[in-house]
Amino acid sequence: MLLVHDEEFSAVVAELAAISPEMEAIATADGPAGLAARIEASSPVGSVSGDADGACVLLYTSGTTGQPKGVVITRRNAFFAAVNFSFVGEIGPASVALCDLPFFHTIGLIAVARTTLMLGGTLVISDRFIPARTLAALADRQRAVTHYFAVPQIALALRNDPAYSAAALSGLHALFVGGAPLTQALIESYLDDGVALVNGYGMSEAGTVLHVPIDRRAVQDNPGSVGLPAPLLDIRIVGEGGSDVSAGEIGELWLRGPSVTPGYWNKPAETAAAFTDGWYRTGDLGRCEANGFYRIVDRLKDMYISGGENVYPAEVEAVLASHPDILDTAVVGIPDIRWGECGVAYVVLRPGAVATGEAIADLCAARLAAFKRPARILFVETIPRTASGKVQKHVLRQLHSDETFQRQA
Repeated sequence: MLLVHDEEFSAVVAELAAISPEMEAIATADGPAGLAARIEASSPVGSVSGDADGACVLLYTSGTTGQPKGVVITRRNAFFAAVNFSFVGEIGPASVALCDLPFFHTIGLIAVARTTLMLGGTLVISDRFIPARTLAALADRQRAVTHYFAVPQIALALRNDPAYSAAALSGLHALFVGGAPLTQALIESYLDDGVALVNGYGMSEAGTVLHVPIDRRAVQDNPGSVGLPAPLLDIRIVGEGGSDVSAGEIGELWLRGPSVTPGYWNKPAETAAAFTDGWYRTGDLGRCEANGFYRIVDRLKDMYISGGENVYPAEVEAVLASHPDILDTAVVGIPDIRWGECGVAYVVLRPGAVATGEAIADLCAARLAAFKRPARILFVETIPRTASGKVQKHVLRQLHSDETFQRQA
């Protein structure tokens, strides 16, 4: 086992080495024992054939609905996932990609790093996201970064940083965004500066699935859409009975193709439940619009039923996010004696904002049908998210459950 690490993690590596004596650790620091020196002193190694369907990476899911699972990525999966993104992301030898996303996530490891290197482009790696530093790197004409990748929270942080300027992003071929819904306000703010936020949809289990074309008009005309299918994936939208839904109707996205995982590490029951007749069931609800563009409605597990009507939290969250005083928000369904389930909205206000629950409720009343409006609006300091920016809704449900228990006690 080989572990390459930065100096700041030396203490942790020492602890791991004590547990696993067979592990060899190499620091990236300069010096005779450092990574650069070891590479320089090494001898060339001949090519080694490998099983295309053998596991090469374990990517752990975000754990937004519970315990993370280890997604098995085979060599075949990684190759075709990179091919898919090379088409939709227009990656080639002239591309310069800046990556400050973590490599434990499919975007950083596969979409950015694997694709860029496989296509002969230049990969610029930053150890972490710091808004001012990222903006400086994007503005550096010597680096000439053409592709940058972000989750919506990163795109928002860049836009709100004092160092932000449209000129810093003018050299980009595209600014790719995924991992969570994009707000209309964020899309429009970047469009006003001449930058198109190119939205997409993917997952650890399949890599890139859908992507908006790199075209300003496509972004402008399809706000909130996740675009068109990647070329090497088959997609179905399936209803509760297991049949494809009619055009425009909502159903679960099912996938099939060479980039789709064979299953979860040491979890045969979860693997069996995730597949039906060779199709991977994403657990995400979506629809295909008349122009062929897809739209993700919500997670199947996040949808709740209030008074017999389906409520998709993402729709409610989009309305809440349009309020100028709201910085972040999340909506979950919780049990309700009268309606079966009802919505609870967790809201983070912008610094200095003074919006009240009544004002936010009025916004919901003006924009949403009665059964979609949250029954409670709770102000919090932060929304719990994973390292990749996804809301941990199971944590919010537990918080509400704990709060209810304490009130009853």
